Amino acid sequence: MKICIVGAGAIGGYLGAKLINAGLDITLIARGLHLEAIKKNGLTIIEKDKKIICHPKCSDSFDHLGKMDFIFITLKAYSILEIAKEIAKMFHKNTSVITAYNGIPWWYFYNIGGKLNNYHIKCIDPENILWDTINPERVIGCVVYPATEIVEPGVIKHIEGSRFSLGEPTGIESERTIRLSKALFSSNLKAPIRNNIRQEIWTKLIGNLAFNPLSVITGETLDILLSKKENRKIVYSAMKEAILIMDKLEVKLNISIEKRIEGAAKVGAHKTSMLQDYEKGKKLEIDSIVMAVKEIGTLLDINTPTIDQILLEVKKKI
Repeated sequence: MKICIVGAGAIGGYLGAKLINAGLDITLIARGLHLEAIKKNGLTIIEKDKKIICHPKCSDSFDHLGKMDFIFITLKAYSILEIAKEIAKMFHKNTSVITAYNGIPWWYFYNIGGKLNNYHIKCIDPENILWDTINPERVIGCVVYPATEIVEPGVIKHIEGSRFSLGEPTGIESERTIRLSKALFSSNLKAPIRNNIRQEIWTKLIGNLAFNPLSVITGETLDILLSKKENRKIVYSAMKEAILIMDKLEVKLNISIEKRIEGAAKVGAHKTSMLQDYEKGKKLEIDSIVMAVKEIGTLLDINTPTIDQILLEVKKKI
């Protein structure tokens, strides 16, 4: 089994190191100082005050990597368009692509049925490059739960969580998904197979939709952000609007809004990935997390004033 992880940052690097230490054939795609540090000193994961070091195959080029059985895309959603054709160089007939990033994925409406069947989300894939190049038939959905951060080039700190939920867009429990799940379990990661991965996408997204941009607007970690009543009120309102969209899509939230908020508050003094990106001067992943929700709401004739205001305020920061 040959696996490539495209985007060996905080999440991709953590995932890669765990798989490598389980003896799997892994290639990492990284860049810049992070890549240089990995090549020189190896990739270090700090987990429960222990250091795990591996020396992976690592490159910033897709040339000469060969064909892969599984390709994890752990980049921010906005970064995938420019390298989709490079990723396709690694495809053989049965290569599977795992979309392991936050927000609504470009393939969300693939074979979903109803009036939005095979709708291409414009704010994510405006020219259908991802749909046509990667092809939704290759996709295995993934919802990522670990909280990690790069503390310095080549060094990733694992804060909490080890679950990578997997699921076919069709809802079937396929042979390829079972094979991949077993590989992750062998690496001491949790990899449950879901028969409704879209529901789990929304369960995580409904939090990210509010927490991530608000953390950028306020500059606060989750514990401080959610200690304030005014912030909780905004979060609750945004989530209520998202639930109206979910109801129209016939997706049920399997946790109450209150529990979703409390769960985030318990994470503690953690900077969301969006706040980390903002502080590093990186582009923010608002397209897949906020704008896609607004786009879908508009398609379904659902007003989203709180989400609209959050989007407006976070855009002022960039």
